Amino acid sequence: MLLSAIVFLPLIGAIVAALVPKDRAGIARWLATVVTAVDVVLVIFVVLRFDVGAGMQFVERAVWVPQLGISYHLGVDGISITMLLLSALLSLIAVVASWKMDTKPTTYFAMLLLLEVGMNGVFLALDFVLFYVFWELVLVPMYFLIGTWGGPRKEYASIKFFLYTLFGSVFMLVGIIALYLQTGTFDMTAMIGLGLPATFQWWVFAAFFLGFAVKVPIVPLHTWLPDAHVEAPTAASVLLAGILLKMGTYGFIRIALPILPHAAKQWAPFITALAAISIVYGAALAFAQTDLKKLVAYSSVSHMGFVMLGIASGTVEGLNGALAVMFSHGVVTGMLFLIVGMVYDRTHTRMIEDVSGLSSQVPVAGGLLAFASFASLGLPGLSGFVGEFLTLLGAWKSTVPAGWVVLAAVGVLLAAAYTLWMVQRVVLGTPSHAVADIPDLSVREIAILVPLVALTLTVGLYWNSLLRFTDPAVARIVALLAGA
Repeated sequence: MLLSAIVFLPLIGAIVAALVPKDRAGIARWLATVVTAVDVVLVIFVVLRFDVGAGMQFVERAVWVPQLGISYHLGVDGISITMLLLSALLSLIAVVASWKMDTKPTTYFAMLLLLEVGMNGVFLALDFVLFYVFWELVLVPMYFLIGTWGGPRKEYASIKFFLYTLFGSVFMLVGIIALYLQTGTFDMTAMIGLGLPATFQWWVFAAFFLGFAVKVPIVPLHTWLPDAHVEAPTAASVLLAGILLKMGTYGFIRIALPILPHAAKQWAPFITALAAISIVYGAALAFAQTDLKKLVAYSSVSHMGFVMLGIASGTVEGLNGALAVMFSHGVVTGMLFLIVGMVYDRTHTRMIEDVSGLSSQVPVAGGLLAFASFASLGLPGLSGFVGEFLTLLGAWKSTVPAGWVVLAAVGVLLAAAYTLWMVQRVVLGTPSHAVADIPDLSVREIAILVPLVALTLTVGLYWNSLLRFTDPAVARIVALLAGA
């Protein structure tokens, strides 16, 4: 029951934290920290015991609703294990980063723990009904995290986030029901390789596309993301960028490609076009931002375009690259949002012109911001380069139109341009009044960032530390696509 413990331990913690008296907030804080730390230890144990060539592992299965063939079915393979590790680690970091939260702290930490339940569950569920329950569960705590502890426009941002993602979920539910009526099962693994009718696959893929694309998000379904990021508290932004966006691309890789391979090949040119547009459009919008947090938010739209490009390629290199970008983006963008939040706590502003000259006043904060920025733009030797290189390589080797791949490659240059523009002004610029005499990062804050720095360097220098997990699972998906 190891996977069940990973999923539901945070639920127990959330219930207990919610029952802690308001005047004993320290108990909820320590409880959330211990629970998320234990979850990280359990996930690391799974990683250490994981057999990279053995397919689905640590499988748990029990009858749930026998009349409809619904089961409690969990498992982990090379596709989900990297996302599970990222979910557990970022949840712990989000909790520790929120130690100074003094507004309804018991409820706040309960919401963070409940959010981890949904995130972990999505990456482990192998039954469609269970998957959908966890998918929808994530909406509730994130809605309250933004709507209660967010910025001045928190109500607008939280409602927009909820409605957009719920809109996509409705279409995904239609696709799930259609698959059940066609196959008689909700078991994801049992649907693979059934040779479903081509026309049926096309329409079901369309339903799943809308469900997943909103979450990614792909242009033009992206407009909820900047508002949610800007208004969300720092911890919520870290989890939103690091994990929730990956749920959409994970859905494509876990569900759409292996179950609907014929439709995936038909949709590939359209997805490639949207991916290339997202890459360039997101980068262009990042150039126009004066708010540091909004710049990072629009860069996420651009980076997630690379994930979709790798998925559309249908090649081993492209899919490995997509998973590498997903992992790296979670680590690096989480680091960026944390540093921006730490600077904001000291200066009470996120305007680029108001926080210039960090390196001369707070060299540790400025240095880590520059490091995360270089990783984000894809500097060789850091994790961001691995995924971008592989997705472009996979796209070139595929049958998708070459013009869109060239446009995506231009996005790499744009990412370097807007990132270096930001670093020049924020890290190296003339010190502004807001950063004068502010303290540098504390030991706790540095400790929060150290694991993310270590992962960025490890994956960037030793690619196989990540790819050895993903490659066997990716090869099986590519074989299904080739036989469609």
